[in-house]
Amino acid sequence: MQMPKFAVPEALVTEILSKLPVKSVIRFNCVCKYWCSSFQTPRFISKHYHNNLKNNSLIPLLQRFDGNADLAFFSQLSVVKDENFLVKQNIHFPFFIHDSPYVWGACHGLFCLHSSCMEDTEVAIWNPSTRELKILPPSSVQRPTYPGFTCDLVVFDCGAFEFDFKADDYKFIRFVTFIFVDSECGIESPDDVTQVELYSLKCDSWKEIPSPNYRPFNSYLNNNCLDGICYWQTEMGNSPDEKVMILSFDMANEKFSVSPILEFVGFFSKTNSEVLVFNGSVGVLVYPVEGIDKSFDLWVMNGGVWTKQISIESIPGVVNPLGFWKNDELFLLNTNYEVVLFDPSTQELKVLGINTYLDHHREYVSLFFYAESLVSINGIQEHKDHIIRQLVGDASNIDQVDTKYDDG
Repeated sequence: MQMPKFAVPEALVTEILSKLPVKSVIRFNCVCKYWCSSFQTPRFISKHYHNNLKNNSLIPLLQRFDGNADLAFFSQLSVVKDENFLVKQNIHFPFFIHDSPYVWGACHGLFCLHSSCMEDTEVAIWNPSTRELKILPPSSVQRPTYPGFTCDLVVFDCGAFEFDFKADDYKFIRFVTFIFVDSECGIESPDDVTQVELYSLKCDSWKEIPSPNYRPFNSYLNNNCLDGICYWQTEMGNSPDEKVMILSFDMANEKFSVSPILEFVGFFSKTNSEVLVFNGSVGVLVYPVEGIDKSFDLWVMNGGVWTKQISIESIPGVVNPLGFWKNDELFLLNTNYEVVLFDPSTQELKVLGINTYLDHHREYVSLFFYAESLVSINGIQEHKDHIIRQLVGDASNIDQVDTKYDDG
């Protein structure tokens, strides 16, 4: 293929193009075949993504639940100055026909969507920037059997989506619980059976992973992966002597491990602790269970030592945290179902133009932050049968991206 001549050095052109939004890069596919092929190289994709990270160009995506329609949906928030994170567009997923989709992990601008029902074919990886959707195949892992009992319910408890740097592969791990009932009398068995399944995007297949002796807990914050390792909170022992631990899974060696959360958490029955990743370190956000005036302490692990990074004495009228933003600002949900933003440097609590009172299910409200990415997932382009985007103010306007290009 003959490389076209440029009036400026090729390296400079590449540098400029790698700083453009994904929508612009996709449109420039039609300039020439050389550009089109260049945009698909791992080097350009990585450079483009890391430029977005370097510039802190993050996009907030709010996971919500329409209580009237009994469906989950997402709201993309505007980061334009002075717009106070107004809803830019709402995104619905009619592809999930049996149950609503929820984000079970985000990595490199990709989201893993999973329904909580027994229909495990409704799992997908989604790139909201390139508008590519990869529908995952059903799991081929053999389900467990329980002599004399029948499987009555399958529950997908939680999971994580992360990049395996060693294998150059995106992987999704999920915990599956099987509830059995007596085949004759229908009485539920006191013992559940748990399996752990791992999906590989490169192989496009599932396999079983030996299950740990611990069950992870979901977090409000959903930001729990770092450098190929996923972290959850778990418990060890029985009440009242149980200990809160951190359960981790390494995507490269596909092994679990546990580590303690030290005494700074306090009395576990009186505090919530959320495992998260903060500024490149594993951390724990601690806040009281009771009351609407909540204090927050953020502890991070550095060099094997826990250090208190942020301490917020009191924020009035809030229910739970949603995630940290730039400059250590903290998104929260308040008692009026409004999304608020707290600035610890000024102690200002700003009520944003987002009210989730119609969502009815406060526990489903989550906030994710992603940088635009050109990562391909070998999927299909968004179609209204799978994903519907509605610009706020014009519910009939379904936004589309033109991905066609010429041979010039």
